[in-house]
Formats: sequence, structure tokens, C-alpha cells
Amino acid sequence: LTIVPLFHCNGWNHTWMMPSLGGTVICCRDITAAAIYNAIADEGVTHFGGAPIVLNLLVNAKDTERRDFDHTVEVFTAGAPPAPATLAAIGDLGFNVQQVYGLTETYGHVTECLWNEEWDALSADEQAVIKARQGVAFPQMEDITVMSDDMQQVPMDGATQGEIVIRGNSVMKGYLKNPKATAKAFKGGYFHSEDIAIQHPDGSIQIADRAKDIIISGGENISSVEVEGALMGHPDVMLCAVVAMPDDKWGEVPCAFVELKDGRDGDEAALIAFTRERLAGFKCPKKVVFGELPKTSTGKIQKFELRKSFK
Repeated sequence: LTIVPLFHCNGWNHTWMMPSLGGTVICCRDITAAAIYNAIADEGVTHFGGAPIVLNLLVNAKDTERRDFDHTVEVFTAGAPPAPATLAAIGDLGFNVQQVYGLTETYGHVTECLWNEEWDALSADEQAVIKARQGVAFPQMEDITVMSDDMQQVPMDGATQGEIVIRGNSVMKGYLKNPKATAKAFKGGYFHSEDIAIQHPDGSIQIADRAKDIIISGGENISSVEVEGALMGHPDVMLCAVVAMPDDKWGEVPCAFVELKDGRDGDEAALIAFTRERLAGFKCPKKVVFGELPKTSTGKIQKFELRKSFK
């Protein structure tokens, strides 16, 4: 089932691969929960890829939009780190989700969260946290790892942050007619993703944030992804995005933009209190704004539009 636009790497890769496998490509023009459930039930869809917003659509679908189906649907998700709460919920609906990671500059996905059978014994919530990792490199890649600013491998301790850097034969040669940007992107012989991540002892990578989305509050770095993950665990939250809001005392503080589920009323104090039970106090949002979030055609939330509200 093709959900993302065909002009994206995801759309191209899946489309030309299916004929070689003797498969069928079904194009979904109407990206709604009902359309996706109908395609699975009526057309026998076995695989699709989509951003985490698509997973949210399926998890929060109304009973009238859902359809029963008799097989497990394999799902790739990418474009933004999915919330563990979403991954935990969708597994019970018949979907097996695998997180992948890549960029247009790497011709699509270059890592995947390969499952380890040892994790089968963990609780559903613990499994969901692991599934939110971006994982390990595809076989065709020379190297994908996390390095410090001085191009040193960060400790694989699941805590030390660095930048994801990539080498492999699917990485672009450079930006068209822009040698300055190309030189910056390939400093030290690796392509620099500008994604901030940690690396676990088994080598798997987990994004902490985009470099531009890190919130620096009173000298402390706050991952917007971590705060968003906490908010997504609240039963009233459909989608959320956290960005830096200027603050006279701390320089920047987290501000949460929240899209609520149908029929739910926004309670700023309750949401902030909810995050305080799960995060250090300085990481919690200092303000919550309710409303529909701006999105791209693939469902990515446009944080730059949210930042404009502070100008």
C-alpha cells in the first residue's frame, strides 16, 4: 500500500521493487484511517510504510472506520521518531511496526530496528521503547555511527549524545552546484545527518533530536523528542510537537503544541502535571497551546511554522 508521495525515496523504492517480487502496488490517495483499513480488508494489503502520524490515525480510528482482517500487516515507519505509547497500542490491532531511518541524501532508508528474540520476554511497554530506536545499518552501508563534534566515536552507553554520520554507496555525491554545502555535509569523510542520537551497547542508534530542535534551557539540553514521547502517553493527546520558546530567565523553555483527540477538552495544567510525573522538572513544557498542527504532505509536523508564533 503506497501512502507516501511517489516522488519521495520511500515511494520510488517500494514501487519499483514490488514488480520484481511479483507483488501488487495499491495507491492510497485518501490518507484516512478508513481508506487504509479498507485497503487492508478488501485488497489484502500486507505491507505499507508511513510516518508516525499514520500510526496515530489507525490507533485512534473510530469503530465505524475500522475493519477486521485475518493477517498481520508489516509496517515501516520513518520521518520522525514514533512515540513508544503509539507503538505499544498499534501492535494489538494487527500491525507489526519496524522503525527505519534515512534521508533523501542517502537515497532513503539506511538503518532498521532489527528485532532480537531475547526481547520477546520483555513487557509490551519495554518492547515499544526498543522499537522506537532507529536501529542498525543496512548491509550495503559502509558505516553508520554516532560521533562527537571532533569526529570521535561516542561511548555506546545509551546516554552520550552525538551526531549520526553515514558512509556507503547509496549516499549522494553532493548538493547540485553548491560546493560549500557539500563540503560542510561531508566534513571528515562522513555525511553529516544533523540528527542528534545516542548509541546503545549493541550498536543500535536512537535519535534524541534534530540538532536544530534541541532546546537549551539554562545551559541544559532538552530533547524535544523525549518531551513529545511523554505527552503522547496522555489519553487525550492525538499529536504533539515541542519547540523552544524564548524566556527572559532561562533563554529557552519547552512549549508544547497539542492536537487533541475528538471530543477531548484541553487542560494545560493537567498535561504539564502529567509530564512532571515522567520527566525532570526542567524538561516539562512551560506552556501548552491547543489546536491543529501544521503538517507536510507526508504527515511530518512543520515545527518551523510553530516557531513563527514567537516572532
